[in-house]
Amino acid sequence: MASAPTRFRPVRIGVLASGNGTLLEAMLDAGLPVHLVLFDRPCAAAAVADRASLPTAFVERTSFGDAFDRRAYTARVIEALAEERVDLVAMAGFGTVLGPALFEAYPDRVLNTHPALLPAFPGWHAVRDTLAYGVLVSGCTVHLATPNVDHGPILAQEAVPVVPGDTETTLHERIKTVERRVYVRTIQDILKRGTVL
Repeated sequence: MASAPTRFRPVRIGVLASGNGTLLEAMLDAGLPVHLVLFDRPCAAAAVADRASLPTAFVERTSFGDAFDRRAYTARVIEALAEERVDLVAMAGFGTVLGPALFEAYPDRVLNTHPALLPAFPGWHAVRDTLAYGVLVSGCTVHLATPNVDHGPILAQEAVPVVPGDTETTLHERIKTVERRVYVRTIQDILKRGTVL
């Protein structure tokens, strides 16, 4: 039996970023209430947060492979989010898979975006896999993040055609353009409804 949707009035968004900050810029341009930007590595998104005078948290990931303590790292992320009283977590190209404790601390309140039409092509290499498989249509998915990476309930999708001669870079850039719009629109809808699902 499915659980009832979690109702809330999210007014404090925490963005988890590892990349160039284009999703964060789109959120800020739309006036979304971002109250924290958290990074797991030095990245260009930090400059976006600095220009916007946003609080930031640098929760550096210093170990990889078997040495990585996902539970302890996730606890540090949760602590940083709690310090800024974050209500809704929006992953924006965050490069570290977090443990189940995040989803327990923020039930039905962790969003992610993915550069493919899930459930097709989950994982880190979605665009490369899309091209290798030879499909004619790709796209982006905004979904509720869960401990099972790229398997949460789908909130929004939009198709992006694959054109002859596409490379991983050209296709990914077109997907990212659509992704920024779809992610912002989905978050705006959540804020209006007061519930994710």
